Amino acid sequence: MRFGAGQRLRRNDDFRAVREQGRRMECGAFLLTWCHRPVDPAASSVGASRIGVVASRASVGNAVHRNLAKRRLRSLYRQHHALVPAGFDLVLTARPALLKMDYSEIAQRFAHACSKLSALPAKPRADA
Repeated sequence: MRFGAGQRLRRNDDFRAVREQGRRMECGAFLLTWCHRPVDPAASSVGASRIGVVASRASVGNAVHRNLAKRRLRSLYRQHHALVPAGFDLVLTARPALLKMDYSEIAQRFAHACSKLSALPAKPRADA
């Protein structure tokens, strides 16, 4: 499954808005930052959650390690996207522990984070 344009964060402004106005949850192997996106009735993907993946050289390492970290995080989202509540923008930021941990443990942490996310009240973004 590939991410369509409506399923991923593409612009720097979108990433910045999630980081500045959203909330964060440290999950050990990754940092989950989320923000509730206001529903746009004209959009084709009404209510769908969007994802952005970040892996920096400073935290993860060279290009091979960064690409592996991003592949792991995207795969994680693909497998568990049904757990993410609709209308949320997520930014998954890779941490150094991501490449050292077993994939099943990372998946368990993501599922736990999503369960916490769905239990929280929605906080709309201020730029809407």
